[in-house]
Amino acid sequence: MALPSTLHHVDLRFSQADHGIDGEVSLKVARHPSETMERLWLRILALAWKWREGMTFGPGLCEPDAPDLAAALPDGRLAAIVRVGKPDPQRIERDVNQNAGAEVAVLFESPRRLDAFLAEAREAGLERALGADLAAADPALVRELASREDRRIRASITIVADHLYVDAGGRTLDAPLHRAGSSG
Repeated sequence: MALPSTLHHVDLRFSQADHGIDGEVSLKVARHPSETMERLWLRILALAWKWREGMTFGPGLCEPDAPDLAAALPDGRLAAIVRVGKPDPQRIERDVNQNAGAEVAVLFESPRRLDAFLAEAREAGLERALGADLAAADPALVRELASREDRRIRASITIVADHLYVDAGGRTLDAPLHRAGSSG
């Protein structure tokens, strides 16, 4: 018998200072039995990073081709597709090619993984994948956030000039959001 998903209640306040976006959401997020807390936190950080009206979590690891986050337009077309962790460049190239007009973004698990993605995409000539919005979370930040397996997560995430400020579980943390060329 398969293990059930763990349900996490997330109360999230977020702000994208550079874009004038502030919001607050309460969500129930299922964490697949094989999903780590680090990956769950990457999904939460990605939600705050790429928030737009209608943004929802995807089905998770049980459907590997589905995006981790997506926002749909009223006509059903996707307005945004966000993946986290370490997707391959071919998957991102397909996302861009199959969803004309949608913003495609990836929040990688580390700057090292972002650099590997860039090298692989360039080598394969996947120019459209390189045009997606690509960033990497700081691994130490994600590890610290994931150090507690809380079922109820209350967090506040502020993003200013590619820098994350996170208040979660009584801890205040901050770290850069690494971009291509700045991930050293």
